[in-house]
Amino acid sequence: MSQQLINAQLMPDQMIANLDDFMHKIQSLSEILDINLTDFQADHIALRINDVELAKQAHHQWQKQAKVISQAQINGRPIIVLLFDCPLKAGGWTIECLELPYPAAGKHYPVQGWEHVEFVVPSPAQAAQDYLTDLISRFPSLGKRWDKLSALGVKTKLSSPKGEGERLNNPTVAFKYQGVCIKLHPYSLKRIVESEQSA
Repeated sequence: MSQQLINAQLMPDQMIANLDDFMHKIQSLSEILDINLTDFQADHIALRINDVELAKQAHHQWQKQAKVISQAQINGRPIIVLLFDCPLKAGGWTIECLELPYPAAGKHYPVQGWEHVEFVVPSPAQAAQDYLTDLISRFPSLGKRWDKLSALGVKTKLSSPKGEGERLNNPTVAFKYQGVCIKLHPYSLKRIVESEQSA
């Protein structure tokens, strides 16, 4: 057992014990955005870790209750995707995957631990701007709030991250607020990994 992980509150059982509190913050952010995500799949949850050695230890510990389904290089660093043996349940959602990014050079998070949840909101959009248009069509209340989000302290980001070999575009719209982040995208991470493996 890793004392370093325990000291950093990053052992899987410690993380799972904190999950309900984190999902409550996610729910609060969805209320600020005025979007109801109850009926959408909470596809995966992501950790943030600043130290490569800690990331390696977390990677090892999570493999005791999850299977690695992808190890992709994205933006120059490994991103590990694990499929839980038993999905995590919190806030009415069932979460099937964990995203464990190794730390990016020069980037330091003020707090290590849970960082974001990604929800699948289906769309045929291939580009982030088109996906945002679809989201605003689906959630008109978000469209009304969009120009006010910055004043409310919410940072928004549109991106189209893609790992080597991935066939599916998975445009993403992200909302960051007080150390938590909601990301919306059209396809589940599991499906993206499947596209990568069939390439």
